[in-house]
Amino acid sequence: MEILGKILGNPARVKIMRLFLLNRGKGFKSKDIAKRSRVNSDTVRRELKVLASVGFIKKRGRTSMDWCFNSDFKYAGEFEDLLVRSESLNKQKILDHFKKVGQVKLLIVSGVFIKNYDSRVDLLIVGDKMKKSKIEQGIRKLEAELGAELVYAIFNTKEFIYRVNMYDKLVRDILDYPNEVLFQGKELSPTLISTKYTSRA
Repeated sequence: MEILGKILGNPARVKIMRLFLLNRGKGFKSKDIAKRSRVNSDTVRRELKVLASVGFIKKRGRTSMDWCFNSDFKYAGEFEDLLVRSESLNKQKILDHFKKVGQVKLLIVSGVFIKNYDSRVDLLIVGDKMKKSKIEQGIRKLEAELGAELVYAIFNTKEFIYRVNMYDKLVRDILDYPNEVLFQGKELSPTLISTKYTSRA
C-alpha cells in the first residue's frame, strides 16, 4: 500500500480505486465510499474529482448521486493488474490487525487475499477468549485496505477440532482448496489439518 500510494499520489486514492475495481457495476455515493474506504469525506470528494477527470469513474446518470467504475476506461486492465492482482497486503500487516483479539491459534487466508475468487471464505480465525468487536474492527480495516467486503469464519479451538474430525463441509471447503496459513499455534499441529484434508487438483 505504501509503495502504490507513493506511485499513485496517496494511499486514499489506492483504496478508492480498488473499491471501484473490485465492485464493477456497483454504484456508490460519496458517503458510502468514505465509510468503506475509511477515508474522510473531504478527501473522498477531492479524489473522486481527480478520478472522474481522467475517466476512471463516472456518474451513473445525469441526476444520479452514485459513482461507478467507467467500463470504457482505457487503462482498466493495467490498473487492475497493479491494484488488484498484485500483492495486496503483506502477511505481517494482516496479522497485526488481530494481535489483540484474544488467543489466536490459527489464521488462514484464502479468497481475495490469494486471488482465488471462487473461495467460500476469505479469512478463517480459530482461537479462544476472542473479542468479536475487536475482530470486526480488524476486518473493517482490512476491507478498507483491500476495497472489498470479506467473508470470514470464526471458531473456538474446541469447535474447530470437532468440525475437522466430523469432516464439516465449511471447514473442508476452506482447508481442501487454495489457502495460506499465516499463523498456526502449537495446539493445532500441522498433522491435525494436513492428514484430515489433502489438496485436490
